[in-house]
Amino acid sequence: MSIVKINVLTVPEEQRETLEKRFANRAGTVDGSDGFEWFELLRPVEGTDTYLVYTRWRAEEDFQNWMSGMGQAAHRGAPKEGGAPGSPQSERPKPAATDATLWTFEVVQQAGPKEG
Repeated sequence: MSIVKINVLTVPEEQRETLEKRFANRAGTVDGSDGFEWFELLRPVEGTDTYLVYTRWRAEEDFQNWMSGMGQAAHRGAPKEGGAPGSPQSERPKPAATDATLWTFEVVQQAGPKEG
């Protein structure tokens, strides 16, 4: 069965909009990856400053292949707008999250809505 990767991000309230914009700007970077099945960015509603980034993959190998290729580029972030290589403006933007932990799960049961 599939595996799930959940990136647990601690994001201060003043960085929430920044984080969400960065994910919106990267939309589609994982969608065409071999073995990719699902993505969700989960915003906390109350009582926590923890975002969850949920991805589902056909197998661990598919996730590792993405991480060593397109995932590496996506996590590096784009240079700041208007920055020439080597200039202060070309440096990576400061991370929006103050902490990150990656959880891995195997899908052992699943259900969806009944059709019809």
